[in-house]
Amino acid sequence: MIKSLVGGIVAATAFVMLSSSALAEPEIVTGPSAEPDCFAPWAADTQFFKFPKKEGPYRVALANGYIANTWRIQMVQTAKAYAAQPEVAAKLKEFKVVSTGEDVPAQISAINNFIDSGYDAIVVNAQNPTAFGPVIKRAKEAGVVLVAFDNILDTKDAINVNVDQKGLGELWGNWLIKHIPNGGKILEVRGVAGTSVDTDRHNGIHEVFDASGKKWEVTEVIGKWDDGVAQKASADAIATNGPFDGVTGQGGDTGIVQAMIDAKHPFVPFGGETENGFRKFCAKFAADGLKCSSAGTGPAQVAVAIKTAIAALEGQVVPQAVKLPLAIVEDPNFKEGEDYFPDQSDNFFVGNSFPTCGINFTAQEIMGQSKENQ
Repeated sequence: MIKSLVGGIVAATAFVMLSSSALAEPEIVTGPSAEPDCFAPWAADTQFFKFPKKEGPYRVALANGYIANTWRIQMVQTAKAYAAQPEVAAKLKEFKVVSTGEDVPAQISAINNFIDSGYDAIVVNAQNPTAFGPVIKRAKEAGVVLVAFDNILDTKDAINVNVDQKGLGELWGNWLIKHIPNGGKILEVRGVAGTSVDTDRHNGIHEVFDASGKKWEVTEVIGKWDDGVAQKASADAIATNGPFDGVTGQGGDTGIVQAMIDAKHPFVPFGGETENGFRKFCAKFAADGLKCSSAGTGPAQVAVAIKTAIAALEGQVVPQAVKLPLAIVEDPNFKEGEDYFPDQSDNFFVGNSFPTCGINFTAQEIMGQSKENQ
């Protein structure tokens, strides 16, 4: 009798646990999303999630990986600035930030720790798109909303928020073809190896080059989206393989232009990111041959990721993959005080507003935050 009773309790407990797990998973529903202008689906066949509503305030964590460049530092600062805004702070019981470097297992461990600690949602800038399978499963089973942004996750069991990174590479490739129509020598300064952003942008550039039917001799170097690293890598490439007919850089573009200046390399067409210093150079030296396409998305996309996580916790309908707009300015349309800011740091990334999401930051609001873990 006792054995039977114990068995019944165990079975009942297991049933409750299974039921709770099932209830924690999102329901697949039809769109549109709760804020269709902000939470735009990636494609026509993108699924829509509706998580079970949780009562706030919420515990939300940012699990960042690589931190040693300006974009990532500004991203962490922007996340803190967004969490501190009164209407957002009212929905948060706790906001935690951890940066783990380029060590993928360390980032996975941080996410596991947040799950074990009972956080409601985790936003992540992933060091590797395919290495997170087990922790994605754990988050799903625990009812934790997992939102990846920028460097996203290769899964449909988490929410991804991003711009079309491959399309950005295609845009840069097409810019160079437009200005170097017969092909030529290109310096390609890549980002952080192994990340989805670096891979997608690289593939976009080369697919456009391959389709052009022209001959392209591409020298690839690793710049890690960092001015100092990119400047040294570019200087070395110019010394050994230059001169080049065109340049494309995923980040660290201010440093790349500075390497050209230091080496007295002629200014050439350049497809690059949205750093303020790069745009200053593009405006200043346009007449000397530095014809630029400056495009990307500012670090404020982390704010859209946090907003998406909170919306999901509130039981609102959100797409499994959210597509953000690119911020694009091209020669000859660089306007002082609008597209670049002479009084701001060269390292500041421009394009930190998403008006359709009600997200906009001043430079002072972002730069007033620290990059440290909290």
